[in-house]
Amino acid sequence: MHQGSCLCGAVRYEIDGDIPKITHCHCSMCRKMHGSAFGSYLIVPRSAFRITAGADHIAAYVSSPGVQRTFCRQCGATLQWYEDDPNAVMGVAAGTLDTPLDPPPQKHIFTGSKASWYHIGDDLPRSA
Repeated sequence: MHQGSCLCGAVRYEIDGDIPKITHCHCSMCRKMHGSAFGSYLIVPRSAFRITAGADHIAAYVSSPGVQRTFCRQCGATLQWYEDDPNAVMGVAAGTLDTPLDPPPQKHIFTGSKASWYHIGDDLPRSA
């Protein structure tokens, strides 16, 4: 069981089970949402994720057809992205995790649109 929360603590969540991977997304939407060179997400089955407190503090933004990105209305913390398909995986903002995590496999995605000022300095797998 893993637990996490937003910056102010109003929104809390649990992930039941393993976190199979982390992606570091370099697309322009993730850069804007995180205000950084990339967004890091815990990729988990939607069925393993549940909000345990503060659901009324969550706001959503439809960033592309069938995809929503959420954030806390109170502190603005990025929380997750998910597709309309409830059987799909979702991305939970990795920085919101409160419990320790042994690093699972990781990779960089959408590196073809990475910030021009950022250099990827590791040997993790990459996809354009």
